[in-house]
Amino acid sequence: MSDRAALLKGIRAWLVLFVVCLVLSGATAFPLVHELHWTEDVLRSLSVPQHLPALMDWIERVRRGLDTADADYPFLLYGTDWLAFAHLVIAVAFYGPYRDTVRNIWVVEFAMIACAGIIPLALVCGPIRGIPFWWSVIDMSFGVFGVIPLYVVRKKIKRLERLGPSASAVEGGVGETLGDGQAVALGVGGVDRVDEGAGEVAGGGDHRGVTGP
Repeated sequence: MSDRAALLKGIRAWLVLFVVCLVLSGATAFPLVHELHWTEDVLRSLSVPQHLPALMDWIERVRRGLDTADADYPFLLYGTDWLAFAHLVIAVAFYGPYRDTVRNIWVVEFAMIACAGIIPLALVCGPIRGIPFWWSVIDMSFGVFGVIPLYVVRKKIKRLERLGPSASAVEGGVGETLGDGQAVALGVGGVDRVDEGAGEVAGGGDHRGVTGP
C-alpha cells in the first residue's frame, strides 16, 4: 500500500468514527424524556445515589423538568429536536472531506473551531441557566475529546497534500502524468488544467495542447 493510500485510509477511518459519534450524539437528543427515565432507573440499580448523591439529585431534577415540559409545555422539546437535527446535518457535511479530502479540509477546521467554542459556551451559559459547574466540565470535555480525532485528521490531510497530485485514480478523479512532468485531473466535469498551456507528449515527440472543459 502506497503512502497516499495509507494516509487516505487512516483519514477516512477517523472521519467515520467522528461521524458515528456525532450521529449518536444527535439521535439521542430526540427521546430525552424516555432516556432520562431509563438513566435514572439504571443509576438507582447501580447504587449511584449512595456514592454520588449530587449526580443523582441533578438527574432527578432534570427528569422532573422534562416531565413537566413534556406534559404541559411540549413545544419546548421542539428546540431539542432541532438540536438533534443540527447534529445530523453537520454529520452530512463530513462527506465532503471523505470524498475529496484535501479540497474539503475546511470542514475539519470548521469542526475544530466548533469544538473550541464549546468551552466558552459552557462557561458563560452554564451559570446563567443554573447548570452545576461540574456538569459544565462534562460538557466542555466533549469539545476537548472531539478535537482530538479532528486534529489527527487535519495533520494527516496536510501530509497527504504535501505528497502532491497522484498519477492514478485518487478521490474520485483520474490523474494523468504529462510528458513535461505536469499532471492533469480527469473528473466528472471533464479535464481540469493543472498548468495553463501544459502539453501531453504524443508519439514521435509531438505535443498536443490540453484544454479544459
